[in-house]
Amino acid sequence: MQKLVILTGAGMSAESGFSTFRDSDGLWEQYPVEQVATPEGWQADPDLVTDFYNGLRRQLVGAQPNAGHLALAEMERDYEVTIITQNVDDLHERAGSSRVIHLHGELMKVTSSLAPNDTRYIRTLPPHHLEVAHGERAGDGSLLRPWIVWFGEAVPNLEMAAAEVERADIFVIIGSSLNVYPAAGLIRFAPPSAKCYLIDPKEVNVHSHHSIEIIRDVASRGVEELRRRLNDRA
Repeated sequence: MQKLVILTGAGMSAESGFSTFRDSDGLWEQYPVEQVATPEGWQADPDLVTDFYNGLRRQLVGAQPNAGHLALAEMERDYEVTIITQNVDDLHERAGSSRVIHLHGELMKVTSSLAPNDTRYIRTLPPHHLEVAHGERAGDGSLLRPWIVWFGEAVPNLEMAAAEVERADIFVIIGSSLNVYPAAGLIRFAPPSAKCYLIDPKEVNVHSHHSIEIIRDVASRGVEELRRRLNDRA
């Protein structure tokens, strides 16, 4: 069974009604990144940051996996699929994908503000308690913060993701601007023999020596076109 590795970005979830950060009407237009997605912003006003992510969780609960998410889950019947996502939502999991690596954390999880990646303090919020109260504490007594990789923080799952890409027979990028590093550099780990695809309705500048087949469409239709092309090659 061929190894299919997929890197997904904000465009993967845009059709699900979950706000992306980088579009013209995205969340960065409403909230400066420095305030809500940096360690400095957290130190300056943890209540503001807590409220921001509480609001995001409320929005995510109302979003549903789109046809692209569902199609990727279905591809596990024919391929060994690993999804590497820059997204913090849980839409891939809710669609049925069984192997998902989150590069930038998970919105539905919270952790210690002193040791964010200590597995003893990372926990998933239950559906009936998705809002974190001001001053709520983690198991080590520090303030409870989102399990999100903020700008300026290390990406703990990067090595795991790179190891997956190194084994890929097929590498696909969906809905990523490839502007955020180190995730944007993962294509460098794809073997020379890997077949590479890019699905995005917009033009994306890819800095790679690989030959990349472009599917200029949104995720839902783009994944279906990908499946058609892969079937034609089989």
